[in-house]
Amino acid sequence: MAERSSWSLSGALRGMFQRPTIDESTWDDLEYALITADFGADVAEAIIEELHAKVDRYHTTDPRDLKRMLRETIEERLSNFDTTLKLSERPAVVLVVGVNGVGKTTTIGKFAKFIGNFGRTVVVGAADTFRAAAVDQLATWAERAGAAIVRPQHPGQDPASVAYQTVEYAQRTGTEIVIIDTAGRLHTKGGLMDELSKIKRVVEKQAPIAEVLLVLDATTGQNGVQQANAFIEHAGVTGLVLTKLDGSAKGGFVLAVQERTGLPIKLVGQGEGIGDLTGFTPHVFAEKLVGA
Repeated sequence: MAERSSWSLSGALRGMFQRPTIDESTWDDLEYALITADFGADVAEAIIEELHAKVDRYHTTDPRDLKRMLRETIEERLSNFDTTLKLSERPAVVLVVGVNGVGKTTTIGKFAKFIGNFGRTVVVGAADTFRAAAVDQLATWAERAGAAIVRPQHPGQDPASVAYQTVEYAQRTGTEIVIIDTAGRLHTKGGLMDELSKIKRVVEKQAPIAEVLLVLDATTGQNGVQQANAFIEHAGVTGLVLTKLDGSAKGGFVLAVQERTGLPIKLVGQGEGIGDLTGFTPHVFAEKLVGA
Protein backbone atom coordinates (compact mmCIF):
# COMPACT_ATOMS: atom_id res chain seq x y z
CA MET A 1 0.00 0.00 0.00
CA ALA A 2 1.65 3.20 -1.15
CA GLU A 3 2.02 5.85 1.53
CA ARG A 4 0.19 9.04 0.71
CA SER A 5 0.70 12.14 2.84
CA SER A 6 -2.94 13.09 2.33
CA TRP A 7 -4.20 10.21 4.45
CA SER A 8 -1.16 9.15 6.44
CA LEU A 9 -0.66 10.38 9.97
CA SER A 10 3.06 9.77 9.79
CA GLY A 11 3.91 13.23 8.42
CA ALA A 12 1.96 15.06 11.14
CA LEU A 13 3.41 12.83 13.85
CA ARG A 14 7.03 12.77 12.75
CA GLY A 15 8.16 15.80 14.76
CA MET A 16 6.11 14.80 17.76
CA PHE A 17 7.92 11.49 18.20
CA GLN A 18 11.34 13.12 17.82
CA ARG A 19 10.91 15.19 20.97
CA PRO A 20 13.08 14.35 24.00
CA THR A 21 10.17 13.28 26.23
CA ILE A 22 6.41 12.72 26.48
CA ASP A 23 4.76 15.77 28.06
CA GLU A 24 1.33 17.39 28.15
CA SER A 25 1.84 19.07 24.77
CA THR A 26 2.52 15.64 23.24
CA TRP A 27 -0.93 14.44 24.28
CA ASP A 28 -2.64 17.62 23.07
CA ASP A 29 -0.87 17.48 19.72
CA LEU A 30 -1.60 13.76 19.31
CA GLU A 31 -5.31 14.20 19.97
CA TYR A 32 -5.44 17.10 17.51
CA ALA A 33 -3.64 15.01 14.86
CA LEU A 34 -6.07 12.10 15.31
CA ILE A 35 -9.14 14.32 15.02
CA THR A 36 -7.68 16.11 11.99
CA ALA A 37 -7.11 12.70 10.36
CA ASP A 38 -10.87 12.02 10.68
CA PHE A 39 -10.76 9.45 13.47
CA GLY A 40 -13.68 11.31 15.05
CA ALA A 41 -13.67 12.80 18.54
CA ASP A 42 -14.95 9.68 20.31
CA VAL A 43 -12.44 7.30 18.73
CA ALA A 44 -9.57 9.78 19.20
CA GLU A 45 -10.44 10.19 22.88
CA ALA A 46 -10.65 6.42 23.40
CA ILE A 47 -7.23 5.92 21.76
CA ILE A 48 -5.65 8.67 23.89
CA GLU A 49 -7.08 7.10 27.08
CA GLU A 50 -5.73 3.70 26.08
CA LEU A 51 -2.29 5.14 25.33
CA HIS A 52 -2.22 7.05 28.63
CA ALA A 53 -2.83 3.77 30.45
CA LYS A 54 -0.08 1.96 28.52
CA VAL A 55 2.47 4.75 29.09
CA ASP A 56 1.69 4.69 32.82
CA ARG A 57 1.84 0.90 32.98
CA TYR A 58 5.26 0.71 31.35
CA HIS A 59 6.63 3.87 33.06
CA THR A 60 8.02 5.23 29.81
CA THR A 61 8.72 8.81 28.80
CA ASP A 62 10.20 7.92 25.39
CA PRO A 63 8.11 9.25 22.45
CA ARG A 64 9.35 6.32 20.33
CA ASP A 65 7.54 3.97 22.71
CA LEU A 66 4.39 6.07 22.33
CA LYS A 67 4.64 5.81 18.55
CA ARG A 68 4.92 2.01 18.72
CA MET A 69 1.99 1.86 21.16
CA LEU A 70 -0.11 4.06 18.87
CA ARG A 71 0.59 1.80 15.90
CA GLU A 72 -0.22 -1.32 17.93
CA THR A 73 -3.40 0.22 19.36
CA ILE A 74 -4.71 1.17 15.91
CA GLU A 75 -3.86 -2.28 14.56
CA GLU A 76 -5.58 -3.99 17.50
CA ARG A 77 -8.74 -1.95 17.02
CA LEU A 78 -8.76 -2.58 13.27
CA SER A 79 -8.23 -6.29 13.90
CA ASN A 80 -11.41 -6.55 15.97
CA PHE A 81 -13.19 -7.11 12.67
CA ASP A 82 -12.86 -10.07 10.30
CA THR A 83 -11.73 -8.58 6.98
CA THR A 84 -11.76 -11.91 5.11
CA LEU A 85 -13.91 -12.14 1.99
CA LYS A 86 -16.24 -15.15 2.25
CA LEU A 87 -16.18 -16.57 -1.27
CA SER A 88 -16.10 -20.33 -0.73
CA GLU A 89 -19.54 -21.12 -2.22
CA ARG A 90 -19.78 -22.10 -5.88
CA PRO A 91 -20.97 -19.92 -7.33
CA ALA A 92 -20.16 -17.29 -4.68
CA VAL A 93 -22.69 -14.48 -5.17
CA VAL A 94 -21.72 -10.94 -4.14
CA LEU A 95 -24.20 -8.05 -4.16
CA VAL A 96 -22.62 -4.59 -4.40
CA VAL A 97 -24.64 -1.71 -2.95
CA GLY A 98 -24.07 1.99 -2.36
CA VAL A 99 -25.35 5.45 -3.20
CA ASN A 100 -24.79 6.78 -6.70
CA GLY A 101 -21.51 8.64 -7.14
CA VAL A 102 -19.32 6.64 -4.75
CA GLY A 103 -17.55 4.76 -7.54
CA LYS A 104 -19.65 1.59 -7.30
CA THR A 105 -19.51 0.65 -10.98
CA THR A 106 -15.75 1.13 -11.32
CA THR A 107 -15.23 -0.70 -8.02
CA ILE A 108 -17.06 -3.73 -9.44
CA GLY A 109 -14.71 -3.77 -12.42
CA LYS A 110 -11.69 -3.54 -10.12
CA PHE A 111 -13.14 -6.23 -7.86
CA ALA A 112 -13.62 -8.52 -10.85
CA LYS A 113 -9.97 -7.97 -11.78
CA PHE A 114 -8.88 -8.56 -8.16
CA ILE A 115 -10.73 -11.89 -8.10
CA GLY A 116 -9.42 -12.82 -11.56
CA ASN A 117 -5.85 -12.30 -10.35
CA PHE A 118 -6.39 -15.32 -8.09
CA GLY A 119 -7.37 -17.46 -11.05
CA ARG A 120 -11.12 -17.32 -10.40
CA THR A 121 -13.70 -16.92 -13.15
CA VAL A 122 -16.12 -14.00 -12.76
CA VAL A 123 -19.44 -12.90 -14.23
CA VAL A 124 -20.88 -9.45 -13.56
CA GLY A 125 -24.62 -8.81 -13.52
CA ALA A 126 -25.79 -5.35 -14.63
CA ALA A 127 -28.86 -5.13 -12.36
CA ASP A 128 -28.78 -1.32 -12.12
CA THR A 129 -31.21 -1.29 -15.04
CA PHE A 130 -32.57 2.22 -14.51
CA ARG A 131 -29.41 3.87 -15.81
CA ALA A 132 -28.43 2.80 -19.32
CA ALA A 133 -25.10 4.57 -18.87
CA ALA A 134 -24.39 2.38 -15.82
CA VAL A 135 -24.83 -0.79 -17.90
CA ASP A 136 -22.49 0.47 -20.63
CA GLN A 137 -19.91 1.64 -18.09
CA LEU A 138 -20.05 -1.69 -16.27
CA ALA A 139 -19.61 -3.56 -19.54
CA THR A 140 -16.46 -1.55 -20.28
CA TRP A 141 -14.98 -2.33 -16.87
CA ALA A 142 -15.95 -6.00 -17.07
CA GLU A 143 -14.17 -6.27 -20.41
CA ARG A 144 -11.05 -4.65 -18.97
CA ALA A 145 -11.17 -7.11 -16.06
CA GLY A 146 -11.60 -10.12 -18.31
CA ALA A 147 -15.00 -10.90 -16.78
CA ALA A 148 -18.21 -11.98 -18.50
CA ILE A 149 -21.26 -9.73 -18.16
CA VAL A 150 -25.00 -10.37 -18.19
CA ARG A 151 -26.85 -7.30 -19.45
CA PRO A 152 -30.56 -6.46 -19.27
CA GLN A 153 -32.39 -7.91 -22.26
CA HIS A 154 -34.41 -4.71 -22.64
CA PRO A 155 -34.34 -1.20 -21.08
CA GLY A 156 -35.85 -1.05 -17.59
CA GLN A 157 -35.84 -4.82 -17.12
CA ASP A 158 -36.64 -5.89 -13.57
CA PRO A 159 -33.32 -5.87 -11.67
CA ALA A 160 -34.15 -9.12 -9.88
CA SER A 161 -34.60 -10.93 -13.19
CA VAL A 162 -31.16 -9.71 -14.36
CA ALA A 163 -29.69 -11.01 -11.09
CA TYR A 164 -31.47 -14.33 -11.64
CA GLN A 165 -30.09 -14.62 -15.18
CA THR A 166 -26.59 -13.82 -13.93
CA VAL A 167 -26.61 -16.60 -11.35
CA GLU A 168 -28.16 -18.92 -13.93
CA TYR A 169 -25.28 -18.09 -16.31
CA ALA A 170 -22.74 -18.90 -13.60
CA GLN A 171 -24.39 -22.23 -12.80
CA ARG A 172 -24.63 -23.16 -16.48
CA THR A 173 -21.02 -22.25 -17.33
CA GLY A 174 -19.33 -23.19 -14.05
CA THR A 175 -18.31 -19.57 -13.38
CA GLU A 176 -17.04 -19.32 -9.81
CA ILE A 177 -17.84 -15.77 -8.69
CA VAL A 178 -20.96 -13.68 -9.41
CA ILE A 179 -20.84 -9.90 -8.78
CA ILE A 180 -24.19 -8.12 -9.08
CA ASP A 181 -24.44 -4.35 -9.47
CA THR A 182 -27.51 -2.77 -7.87
CA ALA A 183 -29.18 0.63 -8.06
CA GLY A 184 -28.10 3.40 -5.71
CA ARG A 185 -30.97 5.87 -5.84
CA LEU A 186 -31.58 7.09 -2.30
CA HIS A 187 -34.43 9.52 -2.97
CA THR A 188 -36.88 6.61 -2.67
CA LYS A 189 -35.33 4.62 0.16
CA GLY A 190 -38.34 2.40 0.68
CA GLY A 191 -38.56 1.42 -2.98
CA LEU A 192 -34.81 0.90 -3.23
CA MET A 193 -34.72 -1.38 -0.20
CA ASP A 194 -37.73 -3.31 -1.48
CA GLU A 195 -35.87 -3.77 -4.77
CA LEU A 196 -32.75 -5.03 -2.97
CA SER A 197 -34.86 -7.40 -0.86
CA LYS A 198 -36.44 -8.78 -4.02
CA ILE A 199 -33.03 -9.32 -5.63
CA LYS A 200 -31.86 -11.17 -2.51
CA ARG A 201 -34.97 -13.36 -2.39
CA VAL A 202 -34.68 -14.30 -6.06
CA VAL A 203 -30.95 -15.04 -5.84
CA GLU A 204 -31.24 -17.05 -2.64
CA LYS A 205 -33.61 -19.46 -4.36
CA GLN A 206 -30.69 -20.32 -6.65
CA ALA A 207 -27.60 -19.95 -4.46
CA PRO A 208 -26.57 -18.50 -1.08
CA ILE A 209 -25.45 -14.86 -1.06
CA ALA A 210 -21.82 -14.88 0.05
CA GLU A 211 -21.32 -11.15 0.64
CA VAL A 212 -23.25 -7.87 0.47
CA LEU A 213 -20.57 -5.21 0.05
CA LEU A 214 -21.31 -1.53 0.66
CA VAL A 215 -19.15 0.90 -1.31
CA LEU A 216 -18.25 4.12 0.54
CA ASP A 217 -16.34 7.12 -0.81
CA ALA A 218 -13.56 7.72 1.75
CA THR A 219 -13.33 11.40 0.80
CA THR A 220 -16.84 12.06 2.14
CA GLY A 221 -15.90 10.78 5.60
CA GLN A 222 -18.64 10.69 8.22
CA ASN A 223 -21.17 12.22 5.79
CA GLY A 224 -20.79 9.19 3.57
CA VAL A 225 -21.74 6.90 6.43
CA GLN A 226 -24.88 8.93 7.08
CA GLN A 227 -25.84 8.77 3.40
CA ALA A 228 -25.42 5.01 3.42
CA ASN A 229 -27.32 4.32 6.66
CA ALA A 230 -30.34 2.98 4.77
CA PHE A 231 -28.16 0.28 3.25
CA ILE A 232 -26.49 -0.50 6.57
CA GLU A 233 -29.85 -0.82 8.30
CA HIS A 234 -31.82 -2.71 5.67
CA ALA A 235 -29.59 -4.35 3.05
CA GLY A 236 -27.89 -7.03 5.15
CA VAL A 237 -24.44 -5.55 4.50
CA THR A 238 -21.58 -7.91 5.43
CA GLY A 239 -18.59 -5.71 4.62
CA LEU A 240 -17.35 -2.34 3.38
CA VAL A 241 -15.34 -1.27 0.35
CA LEU A 242 -13.61 2.11 0.69
CA THR A 243 -12.94 3.91 -2.58
CA LYS A 244 -10.81 7.01 -3.23
CA LEU A 245 -8.50 6.43 -0.28
CA ASP A 246 -6.23 9.05 -1.78
CA GLY A 247 -6.77 12.67 -2.75
CA SER A 248 -8.29 14.41 0.27
CA ALA A 249 -9.27 11.24 2.17
CA LYS A 250 -8.09 10.99 5.75
CA GLY A 251 -6.89 7.62 6.99
CA GLY A 252 -8.53 7.83 10.41
CA PHE A 253 -11.88 7.34 8.70
CA VAL A 254 -10.88 3.73 8.08
CA LEU A 255 -10.96 2.93 11.79
CA ALA A 256 -13.86 5.27 12.56
CA VAL A 257 -16.13 3.74 9.93
CA GLN A 258 -15.58 0.19 11.21
CA GLU A 259 -16.32 1.22 14.78
CA ARG A 260 -19.35 3.32 13.85
CA THR A 261 -20.98 0.71 11.62
CA GLY A 262 -19.77 -2.50 13.24
CA LEU A 263 -18.86 -3.69 9.74
CA PRO A 264 -15.43 -4.84 8.54
CA ILE A 265 -13.55 -3.17 5.70
CA LYS A 266 -12.85 -5.90 3.17
CA LEU A 267 -11.41 -3.97 0.21
CA VAL A 268 -9.77 -0.57 -0.34
CA GLY A 269 -9.30 1.39 -3.55
CA GLN A 270 -6.54 3.98 -3.89
CA GLY A 271 -6.48 5.00 -7.53
CA GLU A 272 -8.20 5.01 -10.89
CA GLY A 273 -6.49 1.98 -12.45
CA ILE A 274 -8.02 -1.47 -12.90
CA GLY A 275 -5.51 -2.90 -10.41
CA ASP A 276 -6.04 -0.24 -7.72
CA LEU A 277 -8.21 -2.33 -5.42
CA THR A 278 -6.68 -4.52 -2.73
CA GLY A 279 -7.67 -6.56 0.27
CA PHE A 280 -7.52 -4.81 3.63
CA THR A 281 -4.73 -5.80 6.04
CA PRO A 282 -4.85 -4.06 9.47
CA HIS A 283 -1.12 -4.54 10.18
CA VAL A 284 -0.02 -3.00 6.88
CA PHE A 285 -2.52 -0.17 7.14
CA ALA A 286 -1.58 0.76 10.71
CA GLU A 287 2.11 0.77 9.79
CA LYS A 288 1.56 3.08 6.83
CA LEU A 289 -0.78 5.31 8.79
CA VAL A 290 1.54 5.91 11.74
CA GLY A 291 4.88 5.19 10.10
CA ALA A 292 7.09 2.17 10.67
